[in-house]
Amino acid sequence: MSETRKRSRRRFGGHAHKKQRGARELEVGAQGVLVTCNMNERKCTSEAFSLLSEYADALYGPEQPADTGDSLSEDEEDAEAALKKEVSQIQSSMKTRQQRFSAAQSGANNVVFIHTHGVDPERLVHHILSDLHQTKKRKSRVILRMLPVSGTCRAFPEDMEKFLSVFLERWFRAPQRATYQICFKARNSSHNKREEVISAVAGLVGKLNPLNKVDLTNPELSIIIEIIKTVCCVSVLKDYMLFRKYNLQEVAKEPTNQSIGPQEVAKEPTNQSTGPQEAANQSTGKQEAANQTQEHGEGEKAETESCNFTAGNGTKEAELE
Repeated sequence: MSETRKRSRRRFGGHAHKKQRGARELEVGAQGVLVTCNMNERKCTSEAFSLLSEYADALYGPEQPADTGDSLSEDEEDAEAALKKEVSQIQSSMKTRQQRFSAAQSGANNVVFIHTHGVDPERLVHHILSDLHQTKKRKSRVILRMLPVSGTCRAFPEDMEKFLSVFLERWFRAPQRATYQICFKARNSSHNKREEVISAVAGLVGKLNPLNKVDLTNPELSIIIEIIKTVCCVSVLKDYMLFRKYNLQEVAKEPTNQSIGPQEVAKEPTNQSTGPQEAANQSTGKQEAANQTQEHGEGEKAETESCNFTAGNGTKEAELE
């Protein structure tokens, strides 16, 4: 009986889950795109490859198969050498076609990581969202958000501080300056406290240039920090609020609230009249820093993301819908 049970397990895939764990995983040093979806990672991966390839061909041109190197004359080749050459040509062409994008396990549910090679992920994803924002065409059913990942490091305080102190120089080191916000999210990781990470990153930005200022409503740049297990994914994005936090479904929606002009105008005086209250709230410093969280309704499972900001003597946290 025991032998028949063992055979049935082997035959019907009793240990199939172990084979999947051998697939490529997200590692430190990777560049690419984090793609979130709703309960269908396989379909999400397929859509991501199709969408990224379409716009990458428009930006960088279609991928060309690589040359096979040395080419001998047919007289000097025998049948076996010709066969080997043909096989090598097929293999090299397949490698070049798969070189631009490759999928990896992110380490979190409903999240797919797409490696990019020879492609700037920030430029590519911004180009995709810009086109969707202008045309209002929905080109995906399962994909929710696409977040470029320009750099990765180990998700430990000393490693993150060392990496970000160099990584952020491109955008924030003097004479460069910009208004910014910091958005943090951790998945399957409990060794990073949100407040500590936010304050550390804001401190680095302030050291690079004291003229860098926080803007909660319409920042020029958004610092995205996504931690999955022990890997910290970082990017600095433009038009984060304009493109609805890089949500492909929301960007493609037609605007529906533009006809409420009089009501919006009526609300403006009430918002402007709260200046003294805002000044009083800002003077309370770190004790009145609200630990607010935002629920992202990404399908059936909502994601929690917080955008926190440090400025002056106090800490501000804003939840962006």
